[in-house]
Amino acid sequence: MPVDRMRICGPEETRHPLVLELCGRPVRLFQDDGTRLDGRSADQIRPMFMKCGVISHAQGSAYIEMDRTKAICAVYGPREFGKREDFSIKGRLTCEFKFATFSCKIRRQQQQDAEEKEFSQILLQSLSPAVCLHKFPKAQVDIYVMVLENDGSALSAALTCGSLALADAGIEMYDMVVACSVKHYCKSTLMDPSASEESELEPEGTSTEEKPAETGLLTVAYMPSLNQLPGMLQTGEMSIATTKQMMKACIDGCNRIYPLIQQTLMKSVERKLKAVNLYNADQEEKVS
Repeated sequence: MPVDRMRICGPEETRHPLVLELCGRPVRLFQDDGTRLDGRSADQIRPMFMKCGVISHAQGSAYIEMDRTKAICAVYGPREFGKREDFSIKGRLTCEFKFATFSCKIRRQQQQDAEEKEFSQILLQSLSPAVCLHKFPKAQVDIYVMVLENDGSALSAALTCGSLALADAGIEMYDMVVACSVKHYCKSTLMDPSASEESELEPEGTSTEEKPAETGLLTVAYMPSLNQLPGMLQTGEMSIATTKQMMKACIDGCNRIYPLIQQTLMKSVERKLKAVNLYNADQEEKVS
């Protein structure tokens, strides 16, 4: 029987590197002093950074960082429907959510998977009520969101980033959309969970008989000025009382993020006005 001499034979017993990593990860949510593993309290949001106008060839764009969760969004349009598209007197939004192939511990595929398609639908459902679709009839606005690094709360980051990009593109909106996520596990409610907190971790010392009956993740999209919830996604099994408590926590988190969004938009407008004034000044010098 011929032997493949070009093949490098590995050891008989091998293990995937992720198996070793999962075996060595912590099995508790809080440190001895009561804080979370990253040093935050249970109701504390991670440090955030936002900026508009990061993609020059897009009509509007935004970038957001939530510690190690990073997302970027580009908005194109309004532009006419394709020839094969159905006629609509109102405008139309199209949303595409994608994880970068290098954004997660397990490499993502180039094509959209089921989770990314679901998040795309949630983006569309959450952003559509905030946009004045009747202002651009027979036209569509395309929104593309890519998560560059995923360390938890990727959907809430994408929703906030998409709303910022729409405002930066000059699309008329009823209100901004702010999103926040909350994790509930074993009588603990964690605001803005990280990737390790989103996974199913059991507190240290929990026996099999004391496993929590209620555990889940809730992401809420909120319009602060109108006090409306255009979108919500819940995973896990939780009672109605627990869900109400988590919704209040999400709304409180959105109200804390909203001033930062306003400051980011103000800086973007000031930067654009300065660019216009400099351009006008140059034109006046050339004429004179």
